[in-house]
Amino acid sequence: MIAMKQSLKRWAGQGALALLLGTTAGCATSGDGREQNPNDPWEGFNRKVFAFNDVVDRYALKPAARGYRFITPDPVETGVGNFFSNLGEPRTVLNSLLQGKVRNASIATSRFLINTTVGIGGLWDVASRMEITGQEEDFGQTLGTWGWEESRYLVLPLLGPSTVRDTGGLPADIYSYPVTYVEDDEVRIGLTALRVVDARAALLDREKLIRGDRYSFIRDTWLQQRRFEVSDGKLGEDPFVSNGIDFDASDFDDASAK
Repeated sequence: MIAMKQSLKRWAGQGALALLLGTTAGCATSGDGREQNPNDPWEGFNRKVFAFNDVVDRYALKPAARGYRFITPDPVETGVGNFFSNLGEPRTVLNSLLQGKVRNASIATSRFLINTTVGIGGLWDVASRMEITGQEEDFGQTLGTWGWEESRYLVLPLLGPSTVRDTGGLPADIYSYPVTYVEDDEVRIGLTALRVVDARAALLDREKLIRGDRYSFIRDTWLQQRRFEVSDGKLGEDPFVSNGIDFDASDFDDASAK
């Protein structure tokens, strides 16, 4: 399943969906013979929510994403993705400051100002062309930096993979996302729907990479990716890159647990 979620979000105002890929880990064995990940003690519950999300994705989100991909020219689709990515920069600024990463906060601020002005509202990622790139940050990563490094896996209805820690950080992420403050309900809901569909469309060509038990595949890679992000890569190679997967985890946008 490609569930539903940085922002995108990472969650009404954050978008949503979920994931792919991974490797397997685990120690104990569950009753049906599957190896059980020690960070997933609620696997029975999580698999039921996973199945629910899968049905919603299969019959609603995925068809919408295919329709969107069919009618939207590639340059326009890229611009939409850039627009929503740019709206995530204020969250990165805030969380970078909370983590004491002043340089990353300044980079995110520069990216937001450049792309919002020269990039016409963020439709063009001019900052990246100028090689002004930083690291995305969310409140779940901030909590990890503050000491909450490991967290139990939790699958959220519609939002997909998360952890107890990252779920606790959702409110802060929501309120640091500009769309949350759009007063017109129709515009706010429309932007949120567009963000979710656009993010899901970006995954259409990648879901074929899932192998074996989809639940375990997604869970294990998700947890590895969050550890990688919280540690700023100090725990080793990015699990997406090491598995030959060419996409940014921010395509899913946020959600993780303890």
